[in-house]
Amino acid sequence: MIFRFVFSLLPGALISCGGFAQPAAVPQQLIVTPYEQHLNLSWKAGPEPNISGYKIYRSTDGGNQFTFLKSVAGRNTTYAFDWTGDEGQALTRHYRVTAVAGPTMESVPSETASATTFTMNDEQLLEMEQYAAFRYFWDFGHPVSGMAPERNTTPNVVASGGSGFGIMAIVTGVERGWITRAAAIDRMVQIVSFLQNADQFYGAFPHWMDGNTGKVIPFSQYDNGGDLVETAFLMQGLLTARQYFNQNTALEKAVRDAITGIWENVEWDWYRRNNSNVLYWHWSPNFGWQMNFPLRGFNETHIVYILAIASPTHAIPASLYQSGWTAGNYRNNSIHFGYPIFTGPFGGGPLFFAHYSYLGFDPRNIKDKFCNYFTRNRNHALIQQQYAVLNPENHKGYSADCWGLTASDNPWGYSAHDIQPANDNGTITPTAALASFPYTPTHSMAALRHFYRNIGEKLWGDFGFRDAFNLDQNWYATSYIAIDQGPIVAMIENHRSGLLWNLFMQNPEIQPALDAIGFVPDNSPVEDLKKTGFEVSVSPNPATSAEVVTLKMNLPEAVSFSIALSDSAGKQLRTLSDQQHYAAGVHQIEIDVKNIKPGVYVLHFSNGMAQKLTIL
Repeated sequence: MIFRFVFSLLPGALISCGGFAQPAAVPQQLIVTPYEQHLNLSWKAGPEPNISGYKIYRSTDGGNQFTFLKSVAGRNTTYAFDWTGDEGQALTRHYRVTAVAGPTMESVPSETASATTFTMNDEQLLEMEQYAAFRYFWDFGHPVSGMAPERNTTPNVVASGGSGFGIMAIVTGVERGWITRAAAIDRMVQIVSFLQNADQFYGAFPHWMDGNTGKVIPFSQYDNGGDLVETAFLMQGLLTARQYFNQNTALEKAVRDAITGIWENVEWDWYRRNNSNVLYWHWSPNFGWQMNFPLRGFNETHIVYILAIASPTHAIPASLYQSGWTAGNYRNNSIHFGYPIFTGPFGGGPLFFAHYSYLGFDPRNIKDKFCNYFTRNRNHALIQQQYAVLNPENHKGYSADCWGLTASDNPWGYSAHDIQPANDNGTITPTAALASFPYTPTHSMAALRHFYRNIGEKLWGDFGFRDAFNLDQNWYATSYIAIDQGPIVAMIENHRSGLLWNLFMQNPEIQPALDAIGFVPDNSPVEDLKKTGFEVSVSPNPATSAEVVTLKMNLPEAVSFSIALSDSAGKQLRTLSDQQHYAAGVHQIEIDVKNIKPGVYVLHFSNGMAQKLTIL
């Protein structure tokens, strides 16, 4: 006898299970967290394996009528946000969430939760963005390995360097109370257990790995082996965590021991390539040293030499800091917008040069024979901020509050952006300004406010500000990248508390390495340049056929300063006065421009003032 069963599949109802219908579990623990222009929603996932996502419903009338707001995909995606965009207004919203199985079946709604937006102060805005970026590593961490996915679009491709940044984010999350210490140590057990069994090449990890298996995923044709730079970024995070998880419990001790084993297993000396006087970035079991990339500075790889010299098991001689890292064209005596850059390429290069090696390594109050790297990195950020103010390429949106050029996505792909005209295509990357918080807190805070309040919903997503935007092209990234999110969390924390700097520097291997390199104390104050409030103007401006232009200065008080003429990228061309003393009142200076080719130029004053001059 054949029995026929007929089920009516109404919304909110049933999930087929072995021929019988069972109700889908209702999402539990719905929490709504309010901010100034948006609200975050989070809930607990149901147990069913066939949940395909969730639907969010919203009420704007006090919880009487609910309408569909949005869907989120994936049973483990248990968060969403609702952008209200009403700065300064207190708006109350009520929400319910349902679970979806398959294309049509939907659970009954969760209990209602509500919250009211409010005007936020700077500290609250800072916490908001830092926490949102942290969630990329916590909520989006790989479910098997616990590692950080390279991108939100490639969840199974995990990055060794990005995971080092993510480990620092986890430490920050515990300290800030966003997660419990117990949950964090469970995640650390997951990560170090994965790393102990992942592919390694003379102790170095590959750039990319399969998050399930730990097998190498080639980064490029010849890059399918050890990546010493990404490994150094990973070790920086692991050593920071080793100092933080210092309690006398079985799990924390096991994590510390595992980190020590991973750290001591890295054969930094192998990457000298037959005992040469420089370190090399890559080695492949198939292609050997085919990549042939010697690590010479200045760039993002400073931390590699510090850790290689610090290694207790496979150290390189400290002399390689000079023969490798600082050899060649290391020193840069150029001045941009009044700020010396000391080392590195024109203008300092993309801003990630000032971030990646300094998430744990504290550059304050010490210097090698070239510079104090805190001062160098601060000047690097200030050069970029001034470049955005003057905006010589006339890109849309650039301003004192909208700045930051670094490696990121752009409308045409991915590139390392900086102030050289050839590398400035109009793409602003939030991590550039936000990871500069320890160096330029005032300018970075202004950028954070601008990104959130003025660009807003087009730039904001589940994990804070998305990767980049380009207003010339009306383009906004949908991507998140681990190596851009991580520095936001870590450097904001170093600005707020110095936590990660303090932890990393407490590792007993670090100070002897710095001593061997030749770092010495440098307690000279790092002060912000202050404007005197005087007014300046140049006429005619733009200058067409004029051979002389006149600089007019109205000084409210006596002052001494220097005046320099720079090109559009801030490279100094001519000194017009050198620490000359001027009395209060009006002063005029004539500038000979007859031999200057057409272009955009800058008159820079050593007190921070700048004036654009266009010669046609």
